[in-house]
Amino acid sequence: MFPTHRPRRLRRTPAMRRLVSEIDVRPRQLILPMFVKEGATEPIPIASMPGVVQHTRDTLRKAAVEAVQAGVGGLMVYGVPLKHDAVGSGATDPNGILNVALRDLRSELGDDTVLMSDLCLDEFTDHGHCGVLDSDGAVDNDATLRIYADMAIEQARSGAHMVGTSGMMDGQVGVIREALDEAGYLDTGILAYAVKYASAFYGPFREAVGSQLKGDRKTYQQDPANAREALRELSLDIAEGADIVMVKPGLPYLDVLRTVADNSEVPVAVYQVSGEYAMVEAAAANGWLDRQRSIMESLTSLRRAGADMILTYWAAEAAKWL
Repeated sequence: MFPTHRPRRLRRTPAMRRLVSEIDVRPRQLILPMFVKEGATEPIPIASMPGVVQHTRDTLRKAAVEAVQAGVGGLMVYGVPLKHDAVGSGATDPNGILNVALRDLRSELGDDTVLMSDLCLDEFTDHGHCGVLDSDGAVDNDATLRIYADMAIEQARSGAHMVGTSGMMDGQVGVIREALDEAGYLDTGILAYAVKYASAFYGPFREAVGSQLKGDRKTYQQDPANAREALRELSLDIAEGADIVMVKPGLPYLDVLRTVADNSEVPVAVYQVSGEYAMVEAAAANGWLDRQRSIMESLTSLRRAGADMILTYWAAEAAKWL
């Protein structure tokens, strides 16, 4: 007449659910991506990402301090330059917006947070690709690596604790590690975008960085249909010296995240990308979702799938809730 097993006993009260919860989300596990716009005199709202802005140098510092005080574990900084060219020269310019902003934040925050920098050319090139192009218009992998090495040194010199290798060029982690070590930056870490898919969910990010991209990045970012390939990318990046590896995007690739987490010998990050953010914000604005519950459920799912840390545009806000 009566059930022998009653799992509901462990769900009856908030205290009971808290006691048996398997996964938690802590502020220290959250990393806030931030954009800084060259020449901006006031924050510029990003229409497709409500609540996210392109910062001025001053507002970047203020928002970074607030996020760190809320307990976030790190900051990932993207520069938005005024000028673009074929080789993305603003990326290696000591006075380029990203490098200047890194110096601002390191001066302001010191070692109170983990300061991370995006090491990619897409924000700086006039064609919007993550590398330089050859005479046929294709991305030249090895020529790009030489620029990445110079970028890494400049970002480390500007104060980055870790560089984020998001370009998906073959061999990038090894080249960057060698360059950093030879320049004396042995303690500068590498957050390797080991598993990065050619995803439709990056759409709003293109607005956030003022991308000049025409076409797509399918020749160097991974095919969304492929899962085994992720393990190959993972093993290569670890062998080349990655300190942390990342899966990007997050929610559409929870299976891949789980596989990477089960096979990685270094910490695993995941990027809850702009499209994931925009979908929840749009649905919540229409009253279709409970915003806070949806945000926290999505963060919990990423932790449950194996992420040790999460890059999310909700980092500062979620940290305050937590």
